[in-house]
Amino acid sequence: MATRGPGAGAGSTIRVSDMEKMSLEQLKSLKEQSDLEVNLLQDSLNKIRTAAARLEIASSALHDLSLRPQGKKLLVPLTASLYVPGTLDDSDKVLVDVGTGYFIEKTMTEGKDYCDRKINLLKSNYEELIEMASKKKNIADEAGIILQAKLRQSSSST
Repeated sequence: MATRGPGAGAGSTIRVSDMEKMSLEQLKSLKEQSDLEVNLLQDSLNKIRTAAARLEIASSALHDLSLRPQGKKLLVPLTASLYVPGTLDDSDKVLVDVGTGYFIEKTMTEGKDYCDRKINLLKSNYEELIEMASKKKNIADEAGIILQAKLRQSSSST
């Protein structure tokens, strides 16, 4: 996080006073690196948001499934666009995709708990990434301001 003045927080990455001592090339490099990191963090935030939304849908589907009676006819998704007719055999047992092609049989309650735990984990990671992205954005903005000031100063002195 870019901070102003001496005695700024110990957790800060770089201070404005340090940036003011940097050369134009160093400032340009710092700004480009910070901008790149912000973009990567934004991509990660988007992926977390997408994963959380999918888990919310899965949790909702589990709830809907638990309300259906045994023997009920329904469409079973094989892919995102291919569904086949099926019959609900046991609504208390579900297969949970735990990643890389592995599935675990769980009870309906365990499946809902799994989704809720994953959603909470993603939300906490999301908040941490937002904080990091904000700090990196502040560094990039401060570096850009100082870079522009130095460029103006060098152009007016020549």
